[in-house]
Amino acid sequence: MDALAQILSQIFYFVIIIGVLVLIHELGHFLAAKAFGMRVERFSIGFPPRAFGKQIGDTDYCISWLPIGGYVKISGMIDESMDTEHIEQPAEPWEFRAKPVWQRIIVIVAGVVMNVLLAIAIFWGLNLTQGTEHHRVTTIGHVQEESLAAEYGLRPGDQVLSVNDKPMETWEGIQKAIVFAQLSQDLRMEVRRDGDREQIRIPSKELRAVEVMHLGIAPEGAETFIGGVEPGLPASRAGMQDGDVFVSINDAPIHTPGDVIKHVSANPDTEIRIVWRRDGETMSGTLTPTSNGKIGILPMASIPGPVEVIHYGVFEALSIGVQGLYRVTTLFLTNIYHIIIGEASFKQSIGGPVKIAEMAAQSAEAGLVSFLTLMALLSISLAIINIFPIPALDGGHLMFLIYEGLFRREVPNKIKIAMQQVGMVMLLALMLFVIYNDIF
Repeated sequence: MDALAQILSQIFYFVIIIGVLVLIHELGHFLAAKAFGMRVERFSIGFPPRAFGKQIGDTDYCISWLPIGGYVKISGMIDESMDTEHIEQPAEPWEFRAKPVWQRIIVIVAGVVMNVLLAIAIFWGLNLTQGTEHHRVTTIGHVQEESLAAEYGLRPGDQVLSVNDKPMETWEGIQKAIVFAQLSQDLRMEVRRDGDREQIRIPSKELRAVEVMHLGIAPEGAETFIGGVEPGLPASRAGMQDGDVFVSINDAPIHTPGDVIKHVSANPDTEIRIVWRRDGETMSGTLTPTSNGKIGILPMASIPGPVEVIHYGVFEALSIGVQGLYRVTTLFLTNIYHIIIGEASFKQSIGGPVKIAEMAAQSAEAGLVSFLTLMALLSISLAIINIFPIPALDGGHLMFLIYEGLFRREVPNKIKIAMQQVGMVMLLALMLFVIYNDIF
């Protein structure tokens, strides 16, 4: 029953987060098409075949069986529905193919624009209501054994003076600098150790092989607490709660979220002993991680030291939100580039519905801010992926329109249909792979 509750929770939050993203995306196409007088025959969440829905006016609003996106069927357009009956008939004024190229381009890119606007709106709202926290601590308190940080010589007690020649004053600044070093350059850190200045250099290729939180360093006095507990999993059954602070796992001290992941994932189906602290009281218990090495918690770092909360005005919060969008987009594209050239693992970098469902449930348990942040990140990802020049995606349709605009003639319908079919097969194959990858 507990496992069923966990699955239902993940499905619930997955439906919410994907439903909103697909709805916003398809709404962009829908509104743009209506604005230019195009007839919309179907507004579908999911790809064909159709499951159920309701006809209102000219439009069939429905849910379809394949949960890998959605589509708006516009009259006179060769799309995911593979309806080609219209191509032998003269173009009608309300059809997609009867409109100028520039209008059709706006309709195609409107979905991506809506996803980008959603991400900006979320970042803007969070900046405006929450502000940002800056912890004024730059001294390393712990270096995880066998981590990248340990391998390249970082030690507890090192005070980080600069990263890639930029002076550091906060732990958030250090984390951000490490993330950007992953893009294209080596990580150069200047630290003060026993009164002397030391230089640490970590090659960018090595950085791209790890997540920033797994670099293996934690600030002085840092603790790891539980940011969310999934019902029905071992941690919940053992009585662990949000806010509990980890002390040790199998007598090994816990300093970072990476420590928790390391010790738990190393013991699938094996009983482990966890010691934690709640409201100053030390507690302990034994539990058995699942077969895939999880106990159903979201470990998070608690950073000590003076905290400065920066609040923003309306326009400043918007500017910070756009900057956040730019940073995330740059990181996403760079990671794709490194996958293409073989410097990053495709299997480790790509997540599918199972992974998204798990992340959605965990972020929801951690609170509304965490859940909305995940939604913004996925919205950006959806926008970027959709604009790739792949048939069956918005970028594929855009590619046809750009060709038509440049050469003053359409791509032959037979080619459009064939490429659309190839694109659908590619998307289905990719979806099957990522689901398999998620599970195993």
